Amino acid sequence: MRAFIAEKTDDDVVRELRTLDDDELGEGDVLIRVAWSSVNYKDALATIPKGQVARISPLVPGIDLAGVVESGSGEFAAGDAVLAHGYDLGVAHHGGYAEYARVPADWVVPLPSGLSLRDAMAIGTAGYTAARSVEALESFGLSSDSGPVLVTGASGGVGSVAVDILAGRGYEVVASSGKDPDWLRGLGAASVISREEAAGDSGRPLEKTRWAGAVDCVGGETLAGVLRGLRYGAAVAASGNTGGIKLPATVLPFILRGVSLLGIDSVANPIDERRALWERLGSDLRPRHLDAREVGLEELDDVLSAILRGEMQGRTVVRVGGD
Repeated sequence: MRAFIAEKTDDDVVRELRTLDDDELGEGDVLIRVAWSSVNYKDALATIPKGQVARISPLVPGIDLAGVVESGSGEFAAGDAVLAHGYDLGVAHHGGYAEYARVPADWVVPLPSGLSLRDAMAIGTAGYTAARSVEALESFGLSSDSGPVLVTGASGGVGSVAVDILAGRGYEVVASSGKDPDWLRGLGAASVISREEAAGDSGRPLEKTRWAGAVDCVGGETLAGVLRGLRYGAAVAASGNTGGIKLPATVLPFILRGVSLLGIDSVANPIDERRALWERLGSDLRPRHLDAREVGLEELDDVLSAILRGEMQGRTVVRVGGD
């Protein structure tokens, strides 16, 4: 089968298309003929020397995939349309950038009604993370009449889908990005602000209350600024660290305004929760815009380099076998 492979050398990582044998796919009881995957920042990190993501070498990257079961066990049978993401996929287990994948059954999600295989990867890990963020905020008490909701890193995969889902549910969405504001307004953002405005004044422990809630995809100074500007009792759902892993904040937003920081994990959360949320992604949480950019395996090298340079916008799907 064709596979895009990243392999460490002495001081570098070689990325190239190769032929992979079936017996090299790794352990698992479900064999999937992969139709689509997607491009995530984590996929790019898995292919560079200092990315600190890849746990095996050679590795087939691709932290998500959608396709049709070739052979399975238990609840999955040949011909079933399925998807998989997270856990060790594309990190310590060969992922979605190959024409076949073999994975444990408890990593597999039935394809929800209302979504095609391509749709599922236009959502992908990033969209799933966005949906978990929205679900967490609404479980905390956020509603569409609560006030403006900030989305940081709004031009990225998680942020853009979060803007789309929130706007579709009637929220006033304020998108923070340094990229195309018209594109974000097209997704439903009511307004677009700069990264600097979202981060605010780092010299102040608290700022004027602005946000009824927030989805943060950046971390670092930006997340600290979001916390300083949350309204009393509000929460931010945080899932990203492109702005750094350190949080230069004080305890004052927590103890004087009662704000909450909700950590969002889309890698290791239980499979029952994962399957339930995907059903919602096919129904009430379905993004309205699934027109992702499409590339083939042979284009991945350039695309992964571009995402590392911060040049990508929105979602990119990888045509592995097609629907």
